[in-house]
Amino acid sequence: MALNPFFLQGSSNEQFLLQDLINEHLRTYGIDIHYIPRKVLGSDDIIREVETSKFDDNFAIEAYLENFEGYAPGSDIMTKFGINLQNEVTLILSKERFEEFVQPFMADQPDDEMLIDSRPREGDLVFFPLGERLFEVKRVEHEQPFYQLGTNYVYKLQCELFQYEGEDIDTSIDFIDTQVEEQGYITELTLVGTGITATLRVDSFPRTGMVRSIELTNDGSGYTEVPTVTISDSPSVLTNATAKAVAITTVRSGVHSIDRILLTNTGFGYTEPPTVTITSIANTSIGATSGAVYGTGAAATAVINSTGITSIRVLNGGTNYFNTPTLTIDPVIGIPAILEPQFNNGTMTHVLIRDAGQNYGGSGTPTITVDRTGIGSTEANSLNYQYNEEIIGAASSVRAKVRSWTADTGIMKVGINSGTFFVGELVVGSSSGARRKVQSYDTFDDQSPYDQNDEFETQGLDIIDFTEENPFGTF
Repeated sequence: MALNPFFLQGSSNEQFLLQDLINEHLRTYGIDIHYIPRKVLGSDDIIREVETSKFDDNFAIEAYLENFEGYAPGSDIMTKFGINLQNEVTLILSKERFEEFVQPFMADQPDDEMLIDSRPREGDLVFFPLGERLFEVKRVEHEQPFYQLGTNYVYKLQCELFQYEGEDIDTSIDFIDTQVEEQGYITELTLVGTGITATLRVDSFPRTGMVRSIELTNDGSGYTEVPTVTISDSPSVLTNATAKAVAITTVRSGVHSIDRILLTNTGFGYTEPPTVTITSIANTSIGATSGAVYGTGAAATAVINSTGITSIRVLNGGTNYFNTPTLTIDPVIGIPAILEPQFNNGTMTHVLIRDAGQNYGGSGTPTITVDRTGIGSTEANSLNYQYNEEIIGAASSVRAKVRSWTADTGIMKVGINSGTFFVGELVVGSSSGARRKVQSYDTFDDQSPYDQNDEFETQGLDIIDFTEENPFGTF
């Protein structure tokens, strides 16, 4: 017999009222979470298993914490494969709020990325603010309570602690993305820009009386042009014995002055500190009145010592320098020299000496090396790798995902590698277009001290012998 048509089993107004009461309850007693839908990038065609996915959106929505009994220390289990954290929470979302706020976005996504767009889905993530942890939705109950007044009003999400397996997580919210920023990386690359390293030669002789440095005692003022620095002649009769230097000017608070004086050649044979003269008389070639003075007041003294660096000769200026590299002189017998390389359009033109050091050349001419810091192409200097983008090794064809990138140090951490990168190969960012070379790399040890994979395989081979024939039959 049919129901009595004069008694309603739930009117629309009653359903709206109950939904409003539930929404108000969640706003009063709930907590703010971030719902992060999963986008499927690739799946197995046979068993429909998701192989690759990404999480690049988030929605702040209120939820009620119904159950947290599984969120306790007793849920942490030590296994042969490491520590297994099985924390669980049960959250309740408003059906109306989800359908108004989250579902329209999900419906706009491609069907192959959003397999279900009408409700919360298993596999989506929830950022739980209490404890700042990511949980994965394992089950969605959308019929409990069971059709009160003829419809449903909430979604009940049963969630477990998320176990990261190489998914792309880039929600643009730092406190979420940093949860997994360095998880799963297995290689740390040190990258340098593309270019040619400069090569230098040290001119050093076991002679005494070298000018070690020029100490500025007064920086003067009014030096709108670079003045001429003259060092008095060495007592030595050799033509290359007299030291030579240049001034480096600067502007401080609108005052043009001399910042420092650097040596181009330290000379030798000085028995006492030579006289340093700073001349600032303009000539007619720069459009000034002959004899006009464009700077005054600067003064400096010379410091001499035995066997230092006389000069640095540039054999090959290299290419594409955009930062100053480190120059290393070996062996360091006494006090190391302080050098300042000079560049023009990314090529090292000459090296000036700020301090010639002491006791170089006693047992022969030392060697000088230039590291690759600062080498890069214009493109490498202006472009930076992006978090989560795929990089490709030009020689090895290895692919990996960027987990972190620090341009200042050239350190990149990558994960989900398809192989091993080569030292010296070019690494290209598929999205950014950045291009740099691998200087060195360290592989992170991703083997757990608790796993026994090799032991299992060895024992299995002892049980089933494949050396004679196929134990499962012949074909």
